Amino acid sequence: MIDARILPLQRAALQPIAVFLAHRGVPADALSLIGFLAGLGAFTALCLGQWLPALLLILANRLFDGLDGAVARIQGPTDRGAFLDIALDMVFYALIPLGFAVQAPEVHALPAAVLIVSFVGTGSSFLAFSAVAAKLGRKAPDFPTKGIYYAGGLAEGFETIAVFAAMCLFPANFTVIAYGFAALCGLTTVIRWRQGWIAFSEGDR
Repeated sequence: MIDARILPLQRAALQPIAVFLAHRGVPADALSLIGFLAGLGAFTALCLGQWLPALLLILANRLFDGLDGAVARIQGPTDRGAFLDIALDMVFYALIPLGFAVQAPEVHALPAAVLIVSFVGTGSSFLAFSAVAAKLGRKAPDFPTKGIYYAGGLAEGFETIAVFAAMCLFPANFTVIAYGFAALCGLTTVIRWRQGWIAFSEGDR
């Protein structure tokens, strides 16, 4: 919901680090992979009930997710990089609730499953919209530097990470947080379905 507003601030904060890495030949794809490894570390920590290490690794994942794009803009963006970025992100988002489910399946399995299904809704509607928009040559005005079309919604990247942080800080409230955010993701999915229905209906006339 606020990704487009905080994106300029994120770019400004990460730019000096990105310049340093880019000028030393660190490829953007390597940063994407390192970030994903941090996400796998967060999943492992969650499975073991290590909430603070999990939170730090989640934040590390997001740091590298921002750096890979910043470095790519300096070195030159690639289709492979855009693909890798979104593909790894989708798996990372699902791994976090799965980690809680593994840690306490009798309590967390059902809300984690509901949340993951809601992520499937937001992710699939996002990618479906992007695929058709790319076919039509459309660009997202709020995200002009992204490798694919970004369709906004109530539950975007910032909100998701804020929820993950809340889960790590208040693990006893995981069930309530998971169900609440799943409802928000469900609403986002419906909104994107409606957006796609309206935006792409002109091509069928």
